[in-house]
Amino acid sequence: MTFVQLIDCRTSRFDEMDRLMDTWVEQTKGKRTATHAVVGKDRSDASHFIEIVEFPSYEEAMRNSNLPETDKVFRDLVALCDEMPTFTDLDVVRDEQLYADTARRFFETIGARGELPPLDGLVAEDYHDHDPANEQDTMGMDAMRREVERWRGGFDFAFSLDDQFGQGDRVCNRWTWNATHTGDFVGIPATGRKVTMTGTTVFRCQEDGKIVEGWWQYDRLGLMGQLGVLDTLEQ
Repeated sequence: MTFVQLIDCRTSRFDEMDRLMDTWVEQTKGKRTATHAVVGKDRSDASHFIEIVEFPSYEEAMRNSNLPETDKVFRDLVALCDEMPTFTDLDVVRDEQLYADTARRFFETIGARGELPPLDGLVAEDYHDHDPANEQDTMGMDAMRREVERWRGGFDFAFSLDDQFGQGDRVCNRWTWNATHTGDFVGIPATGRKVTMTGTTVFRCQEDGKIVEGWWQYDRLGLMGQLGVLDTLEQ
């Protein structure tokens, strides 16, 4: 679970503190586990500053705290403060940007060449998939992998995200799918044709960012036409 630490301090020597933090970043390059940091100044009190530091997990934050460089910079930081800084530790229970990033990585991963990478960092074990092309919903991550492998067995493909926005625990993704028909797909032998398809997928994510449910809408009829199936039916 993503972890955030708030560091609240008061100082009349912010320029010195800023240089101190630059030095610490340089000294810990390659060892520091923080993924993002923001410093804000109180509009009503020029001596009041809050730093927001994000880590992949609480354990990674503790590993960062145990670096010898971190211990030294903390002591130097306290010396620059007008009073003892306070620390607030937070487990992130909702992060819409995290959800959007997970969705983006999902589309990149399932379209990657070679063996399909593990999806356990992206998809929850109890994933529930809604696809109108399937008679029954796909239940569970293993079943989702089989569904993805079915498409990968028929096509070399890649997604491009045309639009993406989130609300609450849901992320809506409007995409374009470009592919080459390289293998059997639902009984249609490989044609070698270049095909394209547009669609929209809404994902629901759980607190740790993993996708737990998905709803798909895409132009499957148009895909069948590009593969020549509709021409055969008309004859």
